[in-house]
Amino acid sequence: MPREYTREQLWKLYQKLPGELKEAIFSMETADSIYDICERNEVEEISEVAKRAGWVLLGVLSPDEFEETIEKEINLKKDKAKKLAQEISRFIFYPVKSSLEEIYRAPITPPPAGPKVTPPPEEKPKAPPKEDVYREPIK
Repeated sequence: MPREYTREQLWKLYQKLPGELKEAIFSMETADSIYDICERNEVEEISEVAKRAGWVLLGVLSPDEFEETIEKEINLKKDKAKKLAQEISRFIFYPVKSSLEEIYRAPITPPPAGPKVTPPPEEKPKAPPKEDVYREPIK
């Protein structure tokens, strides 16, 4: 679950988002979808659900933790939270999936360094000595 953020911190996060997510956060379509989904599932805490969905779009709450968060923080039954999360994922998060993957991408860490093994030096076959025909003799 995310820690509490001030408005200024959230605004700074918002300014760094890809355009697609910025648009989704303040989109009337997003708001209407959340409202319709909550109404269909008989959830009265629409603003709380919208707040958590906004956290996901801002990069504060992972989409994987969304269902658990609305279940615990809004006190929804597990099956209702699951259905609500599935619909919001389908209608809100899925259309901006590539942008969400971009902001939730885990940093790639190099594998731990093991003992350093150096390969043995390559042995070149020895050429038989022969007379250099390209050089002029020195007098």
